[in-house]
Amino acid sequence: MNLLGIDFEDWYHPELVQKYVKNLDHTPTMFKGLNKIIEMLRKNETYATFFIVGELIDKNPEIMDTILENGHEIGFHTMNHNKIDSLGFKEKFTNELSTFSKMTNQKSKGFRAPTFSLNKQSSWVIDSLIEHDYVYDSSVVPVKTELYGLPDAETRPYLISSSSIEKNDPNGKLIEFPLLVTRFLGKKLPAAGGFYLRTLPEKVIKNAIRSYEKQNIPATFYIHSWELTPEFIPKIKLPVKENFITFHNIEKAYEKMNKIINEFEFTSFSNFLSKTSIFD
Repeated sequence: MNLLGIDFEDWYHPELVQKYVKNLDHTPTMFKGLNKIIEMLRKNETYATFFIVGELIDKNPEIMDTILENGHEIGFHTMNHNKIDSLGFKEKFTNELSTFSKMTNQKSKGFRAPTFSLNKQSSWVIDSLIEHDYVYDSSVVPVKTELYGLPDAETRPYLISSSSIEKNDPNGKLIEFPLLVTRFLGKKLPAAGGFYLRTLPEKVIKNAIRSYEKQNIPATFYIHSWELTPEFIPKIKLPVKENFITFHNIEKAYEKMNKIINEFEFTSFSNFLSKTSIFD
C-alpha cells in the first residue's frame, strides 16, 4: 500500500511564483477544482491526505468539510505557504499550529513543509510538531535538487528527531515518510510527483513504485492541487526557467496521476498507519 498526499495550495503559493505575483490580487481559485479532484479519487477508490495551506480554509471553510465528508484526511502545510527555513518563521510557527488546530478541530496529525524546506536549519520544527501531538511528517526528499532535498536520508519510513533528520533515531517520537525517489539515466531523482511526475516518462515512475513495493516500502507520492486543476490558474507571466519548472506539461498531470492511482493502491497517511505496523 502506497501513500498519496495532495498539497492543497493556490496558484500564488508555489515558491517560484511568489515573487512575481506579489502585486496581483491573491484571490483563491483552487477551491473551484476540489470536486474534480475528489471525483478522480472516488473513481479510483483512493483516499488521500490533503496537506492544506491554512489560509484557504479560513477563506473557504467548506474545503475542509468536503475533504472530510469524502473520507480523506487533513494535514498541515503552514498557514501561508512560507518555507519553514525562512527568516523569522520559527517564531511564528507555534501560533500557526495553534490556529490550524482550532480551525480543524484538532484533526491534523501530519505535516508537510512547503517546498520540502526541512533541513538542518529548520530541524526545530520536529520538536514543535511533537509538542502539538503530531504523529508524522512528510517533508524529506532523499535526493538533492536545486530547491530542496536531504541526499543522505532514509528511503523507507523512519523515526525522526530534531537532532537526526536523515537517519532513524530509535528515540524519535515522530514518523517521517520520505518521498519516492528513483534512478534515471544513471542519476538519482525525485519521482514522487510535481515537476517530476509531469516530466519523467510514465514508465519510469511506475517502475519506481514497483521497486518500492518489492522492498515492502510504501511509495510516498504527492501532487499539487493546482497541477490537477490548471484551468483555474490565472495567466501569470514568469521568466522562462520558472515557467518551465512550474508549468511544464501541466496539462498532462491529471491524466498521469489518474493512471497511477488506477494501477497502484494508494491511501491516506492516517489509513496507512491504522492498518500497518511499519516498525515491526
